[in-house]
Amino acid sequence: MRCTLFLLLILGLASCGAPRQQSVRGPDRPAPVAITAPNFGDADPHDWQGQSPRAYPVHGIDTSRWQGDVDWPTAKANGVNFAFLKATEGGDIVDPAFDANWRGALRAGVPVGAYHFWYHCRPAAEQARWFIRHVPRTKGALPPVLDMEWTPFSPTCTKRPTAETVRREARIFLDALEAHYGQRPIIYSTPDFFDTNEMWKLGSYDFWLRTVAGHPRDTYGGQHWTFWQYSGTGLVPGVRGKADLNAFAGSRSAWTAWLAARQR
Repeated sequence: MRCTLFLLLILGLASCGAPRQQSVRGPDRPAPVAITAPNFGDADPHDWQGQSPRAYPVHGIDTSRWQGDVDWPTAKANGVNFAFLKATEGGDIVDPAFDANWRGALRAGVPVGAYHFWYHCRPAAEQARWFIRHVPRTKGALPPVLDMEWTPFSPTCTKRPTAETVRREARIFLDALEAHYGQRPIIYSTPDFFDTNEMWKLGSYDFWLRTVAGHPRDTYGGQHWTFWQYSGTGLVPGVRGKADLNAFAGSRSAWTAWLAARQR
């Protein structure tokens, strides 16, 4: 990525060099990663027709303040092979559980990443600066995530910008995070938001897609995906209350390779 005067002036980043290229070590493939089959329940299970999340061997969760402090060793032992934690929202909100869960997941050996919940009433540069301020550059962390969806129940911002505006602001945010963390971010979205704003036009990003009543292939019209959020009512040992459940798109060996190519 080329450095831009825009990012230097607005974000005040110390440097904006091209992200380091990640390589898979070893003559043939990276060393296998220990993967535990999910021992998850569901408070409101879906009767999957056709290919279900169970077809995928690698599962994980995403959490926020509503799950409180997670018992990460227990969660890992019961099939949490990765986790995405809510870190920030807009330009003035930090999830109060983020720091404790970030440290806890790392200590337990759970691959962990942070996500930012988008606020449609703040400029992208402000939101990027806020995320960077609160999420450390930690060796081995998963790529950062931009969570973009409509917010019709927000008490302060129900704005629905044009698709062109959404994608323009997303690019500013994504470019800033890639420059800072040296990893290409992941984009999370929901069916209506993804379709209305033609999010696939953003380019070659890993997409994390929500669909709790159908396979992403069907819900998103064949769109490439890397993570599938398949339930918002999961029951996971070590997590209080309900949790979001997620599956990785590939095999065990594909997960090992994906991690090796992105973790620093």
